[in-house]
Amino acid sequence: MAKRSIAAIIGLGLALTACAGMREHRGFIIDKSLAQAIQPGIDNKDSVTKTLGRPTFTGQFDPNDWYYVSRNTTQLAFRDPRVTDQTVLHVRFDQAGNVTAVNQTGKELIAAVDPSGDKTPTLGRKRSFFDELFGNIGTISQPGLPGSRQQ
Repeated sequence: MAKRSIAAIIGLGLALTACAGMREHRGFIIDKSLAQAIQPGIDNKDSVTKTLGRPTFTGQFDPNDWYYVSRNTTQLAFRDPRVTDQTVLHVRFDQAGNVTAVNQTGKELIAAVDPSGDKTPTLGRKRSFFDELFGNIGTISQPGLPGSRQQ
């Protein structure tokens, strides 16, 4: 009887530790005092690099946009991670490399994308699995189709 209760306690302990939450930080660690020290009209690319380091990424359409991204998430067992805190520091430069603007946003800009179910909506006729699998048999050798031989 004592062995069963010990085994039950160990099993319960293992089950509870499997459901433990995980916290994770990804990206840049933003020091608020250093971020506030970046001043438009005073700083340039070199001084921003010395103060904050290299950016997380630069703008896709304009390399004079630098982004420093920091994100904290929590996750319980096998569920999807949930964002608890996010900071995006956007530093914009002019063509000469001088800071023109510094903007900071939080997790309010995170977009929730909800998939449209388990099927992809398409235009046109609906075909079954077997129609898709066997539908092209015999159509290649018909005259007038691309790839067919005409005599």
